[in-house]
Amino acid sequence: MLDTVAVAAEDPHAEQPWAELGLKPDEYQRIREILGRRPTSAELAMYSVMWSEHCSYKSSKVHLKQFSEIPQETPVGKTLAGIGENAGVIDIGQGYAVTFKVESHNHPSYVEPYQGAATGVGGIVRDILAMGARPVAVMDPLRFGPLDAPDTHRVLPGIVAGVGGYGNCLGLPNIGGEAVFDETYLGNPLVNALCVGVLRHEDLHLAKAIGVGNKVVLYGARTGGDGIGGVSVLASETFDADGPAKRPSVQVGDPFMEKLLIECTLELFAAGTVAGIQDLGGAGLSCATSELASAGDGGMHVELDRVPLRDSTLAPEEILMSESQERMMAVVEPAHVEEFLAICAKWDVEAVVVGEVTDTGRLEIDWHGERVVDVPPRTVAHEGPTYHRPFARPDAQDALQADAAEALPRPSSGQELRATLLRLAASPNLCDKSWITDQYDRYVRGNTVLAQPSDSGMVRIDEETNLGVALATDGNGRFARLDPYAGAQLSLAEAYRNVATGGARPLAVSDCLNFGSPEDPAVMWQFAEACRGLKDACLELGVPVTGGNVSLYNQTGETAILPTPVVAVLGVIDDVTRRTPSGFGAAGERVFLLGETREELSGSEWAHVVHGHLGGLPPRVDLAAEKALAALLLDAVGLATSAHDLADGGLAQALVEATLHRGVGATVEVGVDPFVALFSESAARALVTVTDADAERLVALAAEHGVPLTPLGRTGGDSLVVDGVLDLPLAELREAWSATLPAALA
Repeated sequence: MLDTVAVAAEDPHAEQPWAELGLKPDEYQRIREILGRRPTSAELAMYSVMWSEHCSYKSSKVHLKQFSEIPQETPVGKTLAGIGENAGVIDIGQGYAVTFKVESHNHPSYVEPYQGAATGVGGIVRDILAMGARPVAVMDPLRFGPLDAPDTHRVLPGIVAGVGGYGNCLGLPNIGGEAVFDETYLGNPLVNALCVGVLRHEDLHLAKAIGVGNKVVLYGARTGGDGIGGVSVLASETFDADGPAKRPSVQVGDPFMEKLLIECTLELFAAGTVAGIQDLGGAGLSCATSELASAGDGGMHVELDRVPLRDSTLAPEEILMSESQERMMAVVEPAHVEEFLAICAKWDVEAVVVGEVTDTGRLEIDWHGERVVDVPPRTVAHEGPTYHRPFARPDAQDALQADAAEALPRPSSGQELRATLLRLAASPNLCDKSWITDQYDRYVRGNTVLAQPSDSGMVRIDEETNLGVALATDGNGRFARLDPYAGAQLSLAEAYRNVATGGARPLAVSDCLNFGSPEDPAVMWQFAEACRGLKDACLELGVPVTGGNVSLYNQTGETAILPTPVVAVLGVIDDVTRRTPSGFGAAGERVFLLGETREELSGSEWAHVVHGHLGGLPPRVDLAAEKALAALLLDAVGLATSAHDLADGGLAQALVEATLHRGVGATVEVGVDPFVALFSESAARALVTVTDADAERLVALAAEHGVPLTPLGRTGGDSLVVDGVLDLPLAELREAWSATLPAALA
């Protein structure tokens, strides 16, 4: 018998699988109190997915609210849409706005690597599309277990193929990201996906069901049994140690359907047929209907049996929970419905009117004439549980921080330094990532200006004025483990610096906060400290957080991942033809180091690779120095012939990447302690080159901005020479740097 609202009222004591759906006893009781009765099966399904950790942020929102304290203005203009919308939208001048966001698809990608990663890309693209923007590029910050681990060999190829396969089919360039390896990600890889889109100010659309009597249209792919309780459930619990399971919960993507959906939706926007819009991602129809109604006039009536199905046997609750991909929901004025449906038909996109906006203040859903849902929509979408999880600095943190890497044995002779440099350059985290990025189309659409291996990705927005945007994503889990407050700030600072090295002015932030179980007070302390660090750093740097994502329960059994706040920074550049390259471009140029180098080796790649060590304090955060360095790099646009930030691997790695980028060698002098000079990971530093004619001007600019400047040497030759210390032919260096991933993954 169908479990209707009437049946639920008459049979209050019926057994319900609330625990199996992830609800806690007090949460189930609260649902009963809200409704004044037990929920129907369909209502229980809706509340269970919408109150999941992934959808409701019930453990994290008490900490996330501090991001609202950050002013929303940027150096260029105001934030047009921020936290709470599908994605942040910021003004970049000339009447243009960009929308960008980074989200996670971690657990589904472990269970089913290809589809998990592919649908992660598809979901973030639809978030951008729903704001009224044309998606123009994607990025993929990834984390894996050790490169030689069998499970890494299982998940990495599938994840990379999923990211590339979906993005390439959509015709979207992949302009950057990361691939990081660490023991703690074994069994819990991180697949974070970013998309950026472009729109004119007047084209902004929001997720609101406004206008009583307006029609609710579901369009795109049909609803199937794939993804039932998908990311909303998978991302809201800890995996056990028994390996992949729950494959039916992972969504299945169709990028060719999504491409049609993108073009169809953009034409619907241009025709003025859309009053409100929402993509169907996590929690599917449960999310779209409740969020649209909640953010609009407060009421919606839906005929669920009108939903086009791939599987006619699906029950109402399964339809509401399904996370089948490539679906959108729009609110359309009655006068525009015919035109809306005609545009969808033109693009061969199925579209059905499934309901209308009401003034009842209720979300009412019928199934073959029977009422199966009758709820206040805000209680589903926006008034879920709020947990003040206990958090405490772990007792072991003091001992961890006292175990400094600065005390570890270090190389001293030139031969030892040479071997160390080669070993680090060939290490999984620092080696050439072309095995991954060559599977992505980085230049489709013809507007990619910078992509891997550049410090940041950059795309042209306007072909007449050459206005463009740059993006970088960064996150250092080791630094965050040593000090989550400083670690989050260092991640932000590195992304901010990477955008500036390309010549773009940093404007705004999106974040993807990947942590272990919120039920562990030590993990919640890491999370709270990282949020506090990000907020304080954004305030000082003057960049707002426009949106993002939280991914918790990233652990297998009792083993949590390194706390991994991934931070994306977006910047604007007035003329992309004047961007600054990352690599050395010509012989005979002067090489300078900007910023101060200190003996900071704890949490470094050297400590990790050579000693397998994690302890001590991360590099010192100096946000004033970061701002000064970025201002100098922006003033040096057109003057600097190259700029490369210093981060993982320190000066040594920056020299490796700068020389190999175009095969131009260099000879440098690094001072009396070459080991610290080469391998320290002090922040707020960059490597720049200028011609002889411009060297004096660079020196003056550095003095003007108060940025320490150290002459290092000159570009040229076919070797990397550290005078008096080592001499490495670029051919030998390239062989070491480029062989690691192909050898491991062939």
